[in-house]
Amino acid sequence: MPQLEQLPTIFWSQLFWLAVVFGILFFVIGRGMLPKIETTVDDREAKVVEDLAAADRARTQADETEAEYRARMDSVRSEALKVTAAAKQDSNRATEARVGAADAANRERIEAAEARLRAATDAALKDIESVAAQAAQEIVERLTGVSVGKSEATRAVEASIHG
Repeated sequence: MPQLEQLPTIFWSQLFWLAVVFGILFFVIGRGMLPKIETTVDDREAKVVEDLAAADRARTQADETEAEYRARMDSVRSEALKVTAAAKQDSNRATEARVGAADAANRERIEAAEARLRAATDAALKDIESVAAQAAQEIVERLTGVSVGKSEATRAVEASIHG
């Protein structure tokens, strides 16, 4: 086979060219591209470390902000409770004052109504006594034929009503 017979003569030239190509590839990739790739990887790593540090700072700041927020909310909540309690007290005082004024007005109206009722009752009793005295006069006159004076009939009716 002729291909195998020429192998020893071309082997060394092919090995030479293989070494030259690999050498060129080594210098192009190893010396030219690899430093750029390493720089990019190092920059990327530095950026990741910087971003992680920034994230830690942001988390710390967020925690501080949240703590301040919670403290502010607690103080505002306690202040709101104080204001609410004061408003309730003011409202209770105002309500008590209105209820007291309404009670006083009702008492006055009740007393006035009771006075009118007593006056009406007294007037009615006077009218009843007057009518009873007239009736007593007429009854005594019809039954006995004796005429009784108005003053005597009135005294007799008052004595029997008032005891």
